Amino acid sequence: MELAYVLVKAKMGHEIDVMNDILKIDGVKEVLGTYGQYDIFVKVQVPTRSEIELIITKKIRRVSNVLSTTTLSVIPSQGDK
Repeated sequence: MELAYVLVKAKMGHEIDVMNDILKIDGVKEVLGTYGQYDIFVKVQVPTRSEIELIITKKIRRVSNVLSTTTLSVIPSQGDK
């Protein structure tokens, strides 16, 4: 399984709507609101790297009121086993 974390900036006042829309996307495992530079933390886990790319570029970035995203790709050999 491939894993990535996506940090999302949302239009002010629309964070909950964005979170709810992102939760509906297949492959999204967790969505949390955050304080600071980013508004939303998203965990994406799917079988292939290409599916992660598709989810981010074609689905998450196209959610209404998403202003920007930053993707953190996981290095499998450096994670907990």
